[in-house]
Amino acid sequence: MASERDLLSTEIVNRGIESSGPNAGSPTFSVRVRRRLPDFLQSVNLKYVKLGYHYLINHAIYLATIPVLVLVFSAEVGSLSREELWRKLWEDARYDLATVLGFFGVFVFTLSVYFMSRPRSIYLVDFACYQPQEDLKVSKEQFIELARKSGKFDDASLEFQKRILQSSGIGDETYIPKSLIMSTENCATMKEGRAEASAVMFGALDELFEKTRVRPKDIGVLVVNCSIFNPTPSLSAMIINHYKMRGNILSYNLGGMGCSAGIIAVDLARDMLQSSPNNCAVVVSTEMAGYNWYQGRDRSMLIPNCFFRMGCSAVLLSNRRRDYHRAKYRLEHIVRTHKGADDRSFRSIYQEEDEQRFKGLRVSKDLMEIGGDALKTNITTLGPLVLPFSEQLLFFATLVWRHLFGGNAGPGLQPSSSPSKKPYIPDYKLAFEHFCVHAASKNVLDELQRNLELSEKNMEASRMTLHRFGNTSSSSIWYELAYLEAKERVRRGDRVWQLAFGSGFKCNSVVWRSMRRVKKPNRNPWLDCIDRDKMSMTCQNRHGPRGRA
Repeated sequence: MASERDLLSTEIVNRGIESSGPNAGSPTFSVRVRRRLPDFLQSVNLKYVKLGYHYLINHAIYLATIPVLVLVFSAEVGSLSREELWRKLWEDARYDLATVLGFFGVFVFTLSVYFMSRPRSIYLVDFACYQPQEDLKVSKEQFIELARKSGKFDDASLEFQKRILQSSGIGDETYIPKSLIMSTENCATMKEGRAEASAVMFGALDELFEKTRVRPKDIGVLVVNCSIFNPTPSLSAMIINHYKMRGNILSYNLGGMGCSAGIIAVDLARDMLQSSPNNCAVVVSTEMAGYNWYQGRDRSMLIPNCFFRMGCSAVLLSNRRRDYHRAKYRLEHIVRTHKGADDRSFRSIYQEEDEQRFKGLRVSKDLMEIGGDALKTNITTLGPLVLPFSEQLLFFATLVWRHLFGGNAGPGLQPSSSPSKKPYIPDYKLAFEHFCVHAASKNVLDELQRNLELSEKNMEASRMTLHRFGNTSSSSIWYELAYLEAKERVRRGDRVWQLAFGSGFKCNSVVWRSMRRVKKPNRNPWLDCIDRDKMSMTCQNRHGPRGRA
């Protein structure tokens, strides 16, 4: 177990020029201490690997018998010349026709059962991300000014939110609901929540139906996820009512599942499509920023106010063969990790009332450590499914050696007297061409980049999404994929890893494979700003504090 000191990182922050007092005119600095993700190099445990190899163990009988059968067949056939082989086959068919017909029947039956029972391929035809109107755009200074004008926060709370925003990685062009801009009253009402939900969901779905030319009545499965706002009738019912969808549609509404619920919704839609041939599904992922607005003064509950912004994504999935040629991606893997059995993980992000009876999300100071543990389990489980065999072999061999012999030496490694010899950490850049990591905060992205040894280009989509749109909860991974498409970086055969984590505590991964080269789309939330924001983000990374350990 890592010590308390190992879980802390320090950062020197430039506070600017002192305006008054004995030190007026002098630059001032402060040291910020914050929690970070545990070092994966020191904390990878053998128990996290067994989940990843569970799939391989379940199929060990095939992996063991197929090579033996191939070897025996090759030895038998290899001893015969081509003429002897044809003569033997002809004589057997001539004198034992019943055996040949029986064998042929069994072969056809086995082949038919295989193709009928194997999972259907799930295709991502297209997706859309909602872009709010320009009048909903606010800078960090405007955000603090709106909070001040509301009269709900004292000076200490306003200063705290200002400091959080300055180091958040969020830019000056994110969007907040009209209720936060126009009203000084309580905006966390059912009426305002429904208004925001209608704007973001219908905006994303209108674009999706226009891009794919699919009629709402053709949708067989609808899955909507929104963590906090769950009215009656449900959000899925709102969509069905608005688009007048068919009466036998399979609809699901997921609530309270945090920022990783978008991948859970895709997993549910996949299961529904597996049991329903020749069908298509729509997955809508969103969160209501206005309904989440906290009006109290508890600092641990003020943090979500600073990060969460408006956003929504709509994804069209299909198992229809006719959609093969126009689909953008094919679903490869989904790996879900849930740490809810642990009390600390369960309460790390907790909705409750403060002492003034204001409702909000309380963020635990142990969130980085808890998130790191869930992430470590998830990516180690995913590894055997996606990593090259050479990477798996090196990782597994060094990990077992360290487990058995205390890390004194390992295969291909120099002997070491240190009992904490670092295990070999696989290079996930060999498994994926593109990374879409949930844009939670700048500090989280920095720690993930450090632990997974990712490059700036690998993290660019996540950092840009946080900078341009803020934390849009479960839809953020789709804004990141939209960024990659707007930059025309996705080519045929590329693998995309979407990684998200949220309350519960959960960490989920989904892997897509590109079916074709994705050209710059006509509708995309990045088209009007992608080059300008790239320059802005470069300047921010060059001159701003990184918060890296």
